[in-house]
Amino acid sequence: MANRISRRLVLNAGLALALLAVTAGWLVTKTIANSKTNGPEDPTLNVVLKNRRAIQPRLNRLPAVSVFQQAVQTEPAVEQAQKNIKVLTGLPESQLLPVMNFISTSLGVKCDHCHVNKNNNWDFPSDEKPEKQTAREMIKMVQSINKTTFRANITVGCYTCHRGHTSPMGIPQLPVPEPTPRVENATPGAAAKEALPTIDQILAKYAGALGGSVAIDKLKSRSMKGTWLTSNGITLGYKVCQSAPDKIYTVLNTPHQGAFESGFNGAIGWEKSARGVRDLKGEQLAYLRRYPDLFKDIKLKEQFARMDVARRDQIDGRDVYVVRASTADNWREQLFFDAQTGLLVRRISYLPTMVGVIPEEIDFEDYRDVDGMKLPFTIRISAIDPFFSSTRKFTEIKLNVPVDDSKFNKPPAPTATPPKP
Repeated sequence: MANRISRRLVLNAGLALALLAVTAGWLVTKTIANSKTNGPEDPTLNVVLKNRRAIQPRLNRLPAVSVFQQAVQTEPAVEQAQKNIKVLTGLPESQLLPVMNFISTSLGVKCDHCHVNKNNNWDFPSDEKPEKQTAREMIKMVQSINKTTFRANITVGCYTCHRGHTSPMGIPQLPVPEPTPRVENATPGAAAKEALPTIDQILAKYAGALGGSVAIDKLKSRSMKGTWLTSNGITLGYKVCQSAPDKIYTVLNTPHQGAFESGFNGAIGWEKSARGVRDLKGEQLAYLRRYPDLFKDIKLKEQFARMDVARRDQIDGRDVYVVRASTADNWREQLFFDAQTGLLVRRISYLPTMVGVIPEEIDFEDYRDVDGMKLPFTIRISAIDPFFSSTRKFTEIKLNVPVDDSKFNKPPAPTATPPKP
């Protein structure tokens, strides 16, 4: 009991310190406007996340060091690829856009709150706006609090105090709500707590619900057709072709810019559109390979070093078992399995960054039988970045169809047509 009280006091004191420091920083600098700006929007850095689910991760103290260091070792730091990086030095390049979107969502602003846009041209390195310098000071403050108060655990972030406002909520809202009564420990003789299944039982039931180990081991390729509903309500045609272990080819048909083809042949990621052919790297390549990955949501045990059953909960009125999982380098997730069917219905991942923990939620719905396996025909993705928030509904899924491997290779750039004399 004493240890729990001590940890609670430390956490409350740290959050209070964060709130006091943030409030003081805003009062001293006085550079952040009290209203949102509505300047020109950038399609890549647009941070208005419509119909966003409220995700409250319970894993709110994630170690920063191992995941961060591994990312730095496998890709260039952001200061090597971008100009005028002052406080985000060492940040993996693929995390730059997620961090920018996280800051924007936390403050309820758009990119032009800190960055300069003149005549629809972005000048991201510019320090013209004082809000950018204020943001740098706030980032340093967050880093200092986590380092000195929480032993380098990512506990405090931009969202801790801002909650969608440029100014932190420093004054209690009246009337003050009645505190929630504390649940006392069960007294001797009370009903015993429901016994949870073991992680092996949950994973075995999931494998059986999918179709069994024979069907899973038989899976070599998959083709899917359907629609991609964007976060702003636009429906696009969508096709996916996959081949084990990690080759993928997708086609996204847009109403005004034509088809966008993307592929990964196991070594190189690429995209082809009316503008030409380009390589995909960093975050864009990671998302291409992730949604949907052939085995990512099927073979779960191989992905984690530790898995344990945390509790019984509910999603949309259905009972679920919640599994906490972490990799060898402390990448953490929560997996939600339907207590009755055994199927995976949700997974939430947590990306530790310099400015806070960024959550992402994926829901799996409308499971149907396909060639001896049961697969979801609807996948909903809720992310900080609206570009990746989407609902993908498939009308056709086929398994183990013949695949021409050449379609995964990067196509040659189109030959320029010489001007007519």
